[in-house]
Amino acid sequence: MGQTGFMRRGPRWVRGLAAIAVVCCLATTVVFAPGYLSPDSIDQLRQAMGRTPLTDWHPPVLSLVWRALIAVTGTPASMAVVQSVLFWGALWVVACCVWELTASRAGSLAVLGLGLTPPLLTFVGVVWKDVHAAVALLAACAAAFVGLRLRDGRSPAAVRWGLFWLGALFLAYAMLVRKNAFLAAIPVFALLVLALWRTPGRRTWAMCTAALVAALVVPAAAISWFARPVQTQQGAQIMLDDLVHVLSVEELRSADVRPELRDRLVAAAEKCDRVGALSDAYFACYERPADGLTKDSGQLTSLWLREMSGHVPGYLQYRLRLFTALLFETGYPYHPGVSRNDLGIEVTHPWLEDTLDSYVNGVVADLRPLFRGWFWLAVALVLAVRPGRGTFSLPIRALGISSLAYVLGYLPIVPATNYRYVYWPALACTLGLLLLWLDRGTTAPPPAGSASDSGTTRADSGAPPTDPGTHRATPAPPPTAP
Repeated sequence: MGQTGFMRRGPRWVRGLAAIAVVCCLATTVVFAPGYLSPDSIDQLRQAMGRTPLTDWHPPVLSLVWRALIAVTGTPASMAVVQSVLFWGALWVVACCVWELTASRAGSLAVLGLGLTPPLLTFVGVVWKDVHAAVALLAACAAAFVGLRLRDGRSPAAVRWGLFWLGALFLAYAMLVRKNAFLAAIPVFALLVLALWRTPGRRTWAMCTAALVAALVVPAAAISWFARPVQTQQGAQIMLDDLVHVLSVEELRSADVRPELRDRLVAAAEKCDRVGALSDAYFACYERPADGLTKDSGQLTSLWLREMSGHVPGYLQYRLRLFTALLFETGYPYHPGVSRNDLGIEVTHPWLEDTLDSYVNGVVADLRPLFRGWFWLAVALVLAVRPGRGTFSLPIRALGISSLAYVLGYLPIVPATNYRYVYWPALACTLGLLLLWLDRGTTAPPPAGSASDSGTTRADSGAPPTDPGTHRATPAPPPTAP
């Protein structure tokens, strides 16, 4: 009986990779138990547990998924377990595909090893929407790698469409859980389609695009109609930052808004200047009313539209300054355990948290560029421009473009200078660099439809056979004497 899927090359090694991935997954789950939680995470957990109303300040899909997991398992720790399973499962799939395409044991092991590097391991068990988006994008990439593995094997259409729908669902979740992830998802979507269909026609592109839109719109509409999250107008937070940092205090005093809002804006601008808060004015400087930004959002939006058009240089200067800080002063590379809360949740193994803290922050101190936005932006540019011409050139370029788009997309909206905002670029570019190294000295396989599709095999045409692991020609045997 022929071997199929991952089992066509060294099934014993594939099982070994699976065992390593399971051990890493279990270890990650134990270290991060019950899941590291920041104040943002705890707010979403409270919504998932029904302690507070569901809102759209954070994407409600995360709280709803968490609520379902708690209903099934009875414990909030299940969310961190699912994160770990998806993270290591996606890396295992990519490792298997690397093994199948290159026959490199070291390369496939290195893929799993990426998950243990401090820039990636630091947030694997932290329940954040940024981590969810990154893991979902990685899972979509894993589906694309399976497509790369199978597309030259004349796989049935049902298999290709099944893989596409799986990848599309992960992409949709990434965009639902992190609004600006659509910039990163578009290149991954293109990778998914091109991996499954080497030369997709217009009809295939149209069908795939429609499927992705449906996978995004249907759950978004269902959440809006059935869950009915409280509208918080969270987008006005960015406009508030611009207003209190671009306009002078005198200009704010004469702003055409309600007197109480005007007073809060003036007080926020003065406090931000006094404490040196460059961003996140809503939490750092603003006197927040009980209803948040719901009542103020309309007037803040109108004021922003009127004033920013007349303060273009100041607006650009402020946004560039904040974006530069994200790139060169990236902070918060590690979240220590569980923030104080009234839910009775604490770190399960404090000594393991101390060990992880020492591991990550030790590397932060010695290799700070690995936790800076500029480094991953530079790597993304290299991957996008020079992906090589080997087997993995397509995913390398897609990972680079996705990372570039994601980082640059923060230019007009960056709320703070935290490392978690470049977590997906760090994950994507680390994988891209490894693939680029594995691709050195190789060339991509010939397109389908050249030799074998025309009915002529390489042996029949007189061309030397190729090594399936490197796609390089192997020397032909010397001619025998007559």
